[in-house]
Amino acid sequence: MSFRDLRNFTEMMRALGYPRLISLENFRAPNFTLVAEILTWLVKSYDPQMDIPSDVSTESDRVFFIKAVAQFMATKAHIKLNTKRLYQADGYAVKELLKITSVLYGAMKTKELGTGDLAEEDNNKFKFDLSSRVADLKAVRQLASEITDKGASLFDLLGKEVELREMRTAAIARPLEINETDRALRAAIKEVLENVEKTRDMLNNVASDESSLEAKIEKKKQELERNQKRLQTLQSVRPAFMDEYEKIEEELQKQYETYVEKFRNLSFLESQLEEYHRLEQDRFEETENTLRMIQQKLREEERRLIRSGLKDEDSDMDIPEDEGSDSDIEDSRPPKPRPTLTGRGRPRFVGNMQGGDSEETEGELDVEEDDEEEEEDEEEEGEENDDLEDDDSLESPSSKVTQPARAALRPQLLEESDNDF
Repeated sequence: MSFRDLRNFTEMMRALGYPRLISLENFRAPNFTLVAEILTWLVKSYDPQMDIPSDVSTESDRVFFIKAVAQFMATKAHIKLNTKRLYQADGYAVKELLKITSVLYGAMKTKELGTGDLAEEDNNKFKFDLSSRVADLKAVRQLASEITDKGASLFDLLGKEVELREMRTAAIARPLEINETDRALRAAIKEVLENVEKTRDMLNNVASDESSLEAKIEKKKQELERNQKRLQTLQSVRPAFMDEYEKIEEELQKQYETYVEKFRNLSFLESQLEEYHRLEQDRFEETENTLRMIQQKLREEERRLIRSGLKDEDSDMDIPEDEGSDSDIEDSRPPKPRPTLTGRGRPRFVGNMQGGDSEETEGELDVEEDDEEEEEDEEEEGEENDDLEDDDSLESPSSKVTQPARAALRPQLLEESDNDF
């Protein structure tokens, strides 16, 4: 006896609905009355129609009661009980009672699970997918058509039952003849013997077929072994061209590595070349902008110098001439040479070594000199632009930066040349 068995027994009896409260202390001492009551209740729970004597007052009645319960449980429930332990009615009897209560408790649990499944089925009765039941629907339609055909044929046969009943009663009422019966039995026996002979022939054929199949299987096994040996020999033999193949493969790998390296270098050089062209284009555009600004400044300086020279000439022509005055002496002097710009930005003085010319000749000379100076300036500016472009293509960026500084010094030189005269 163990405490766990007593606890399980009391919990199962409470779950099964036993009306009396069972304590763990009830089986400390022999209590046959309680054991008999529990056995009677368990037997009635298993089979309510079973009649068991309830009188346990005498020793013989107790023995008869225990035997009846043990026999019933052995025949109906296939549970083998130890009658000696049951008769003791102590803690050892609890182990035997636990066998019956465990069966009933398991049945109760199974019933509860079954009712739960039925409830779930009822809930999910109308929750099914028709797409998964298409085959079932086709089978149901086919069965419905078959049922209709069978019902029609059954109706026709039942309509002939009146005539067939008379024929059947007549055949049953007719006395049996021994000769006909013997003949029919012999025919049936002969047919059965023929079927047996056919079956034996088929069995013999099966044996022969089995032997032929075994021969074929053996032949295929031998062929498989030969092929496997041949495969092993072929795998072990090294082909004649394998060395050359490996050598070519190594060379191909080297060539591929060289190709990858050259391709990478070429890509890098192309990117560097594009970057260099872009920088050159930016420098060229910057140089053009600088030259354009220098040319514009030079033109403005030339125009300013030409205008200042024309204004000086006009002022000289407007002064009145008096006889015997200092102006005659000044007019007798040779004309003042006028500075003009050359192609390199250096001043050039225009004049003659003779004096005393008339005003008309001086005006004509001035106009011709101005025309010649403009043509020379245009030619020199073109040559200067060509020289600057050539110098820009050959010189470094530092030299290009110094050119605007030199061009900026040219107007100062021109102003200083004017101050000299």
